[in-house]
Amino acid sequence: MDHIFTLGRRSTLKGLGGFALLSLGGLSACGFKLRGSVSIPYKAILISGRPSPQLRYDLERIISTGTNAKVVTNGKDADLILEIVSEESTRQILTYTSTGQISAYRLNNRVVFRAFDNTGAEVIAESDIYVTRDLDFSTATVLASDAQQQQFLESMRADLALQILRRVATLGRVAR
Repeated sequence: MDHIFTLGRRSTLKGLGGFALLSLGGLSACGFKLRGSVSIPYKAILISGRPSPQLRYDLERIISTGTNAKVVTNGKDADLILEIVSEESTRQILTYTSTGQISAYRLNNRVVFRAFDNTGAEVIAESDIYVTRDLDFSTATVLASDAQQQQFLESMRADLALQILRRVATLGRVAR
C-alpha cells in the first residue's frame, strides 16, 4: 500500500513540475522579468554620502547579486560614484476611528541622491525618489503593528535601492 502512495505522490509531483514549467513559460511570454535583475553600464560603484546602514546594505546587496557590477571602497577604483545626499523616513496619521483613535498611518521614505563618473562629471543630477505605504493600526495589536511597520520600512528601503539602480541603468553609458 505504501508503494502505491509513493507512486501517486511521484506522479503528482511530476504533474506539478510540468505545471510550474508551463506557468513560467507563460510568464516569460508576457514579458515578465525577475524584479531584482538590473543591467547597469558600470562595472565598479562606490556608495558615498550619508546612507543609513540599512540602505547601504540594500544597495550593496542588489549591486552584488542583481547587477553586473561590484561595490568598491576606493573612489579611484570606481566607474561610478553614487552619493546618497539624504534619506528621510516619516510617518503621518492617515485616518482615525469614530472614537478618535488612530486607525492607519502612511509611511513615507525619501532618498535624495546624485551620481558622478570617474572623471567627476555629473551623470545624474540631484534627484529624489519617494516610496509610500499605508499601514493599518490597531491599539489592540500594538506589538504586531510595530513589527509590521518595520517590515514595511525594510521593504521600502529595498524598493528605493532598486529604483536608484534602475535610474543608473537608464544612463546607457558603456563602462570602461
